[in-house]
Amino acid sequence: MPWAKGNPAMQHAIRLIVFDWDGTLMDSAAKIVASMRAAGNDLGLAALDDQTLRNVIGLGLKEAIEMLYPDADLHAHRAFADRYRHHFLAEGGESSLFFGGALELLQGLYRRGLLLGVATGKSRRGLNRVLAEYGCGEFFHATRCADETFSKPHPQMLLDIMDELGMEPEQTIMIGDTEYDLQMAKNAGVNSIAVSYGVHERERLLQHQPLTCVDNIADLTAWLDRYSGD
Repeated sequence: MPWAKGNPAMQHAIRLIVFDWDGTLMDSAAKIVASMRAAGNDLGLAALDDQTLRNVIGLGLKEAIEMLYPDADLHAHRAFADRYRHHFLAEGGESSLFFGGALELLQGLYRRGLLLGVATGKSRRGLNRVLAEYGCGEFFHATRCADETFSKPHPQMLLDIMDELGMEPEQTIMIGDTEYDLQMAKNAGVNSIAVSYGVHERERLLQHQPLTCVDNIADLTAWLDRYSGD
């Protein structure tokens, strides 16, 4: 399954594709922002604008809170995390849906025998819930969450997934919508693909030298089809 085809960065057979979740596979940014805002309101914390809240999507919840409210004490950080989880997991409010074509992409890659993984800033509880809700857990051979190891951009999530599946960095590619995903990939010695339809804008993503930056799922599917043909 050669991925070279004229691309000097892709001279090895890629066998493992690791996806970020929020903003890459699932259109959940609005729900995350709304849940963070509601948590802040519950605790009487300073109101933050949408862009500031969106900027921390992709980090682990602990790291996100520390960035948003660096002067708050540990008690406030823990209370914010509790209220955020309450609002995010509550029924009603903002909904999260897969981006159009995302499930079909996963199905196609899985059927072709590629190994698939998830490296996400979500909690294990949150990821397991959405995998069960959509019945798509079978597509993924390994997953890591921010409450199980170091948050992005630390490489540990990717390193753990590669170790579990017996893959080397040159056999792996990371796909994500934030600079934290791309930095994690670089820190793990793994090539990356950026998607600009999520949280961080194209210019910001391109600073981290992904192999490509695509604007929609159809372009991502076409790119993966092109470079994963026999």
